[in-house]
Amino acid sequence: MRMHRVGKTVAALVAAGGLLGTAGYVVVGSPAGDLLFAYGCGDAEERLGEVLAGESVLEVPPDGSRGGESYQECDDDDRFVVAGRSYAYDGSPQSALQHYRDRASAQGWRAVAGDCFTKSVGDTTGYLTVWGPDEGTLQVEITADREDSRWCE
Repeated sequence: MRMHRVGKTVAALVAAGGLLGTAGYVVVGSPAGDLLFAYGCGDAEERLGEVLAGESVLEVPPDGSRGGESYQECDDDDRFVVAGRSYAYDGSPQSALQHYRDRASAQGWRAVAGDCFTKSVGDTTGYLTVWGPDEGTLQVEITADREDSRWCE
């Protein structure tokens, strides 16, 4: 008789452990758990942003640029990091692109597409892109993530 009670207790403990394990997977190991526990930008993305912002290709604007504003961002959903600069710019798109082609090439960046360059940065791949000038604004930025996405292709 006693063995029967111990058997029921052990069976109940095993069942409870199974339910807790399943619940743990649902909370931690599933996409919902990932959303709860790993959502958003953290220290790793902050450090990557600092590395990107420190790239010297961003430091010297093309002739005809005025002002200049640095920015650094991280997308909480996908955790990609962007660092760049925007300028008031009166020059042509061709002269801006040539300026960054020359600077990027001299600093180890490789042209992948017309206005996009790639290089290993901060243990991942960085993508340097030149935008504009649109409505008198020129932007140059580096985008990267830990997932090694393909931003130029």
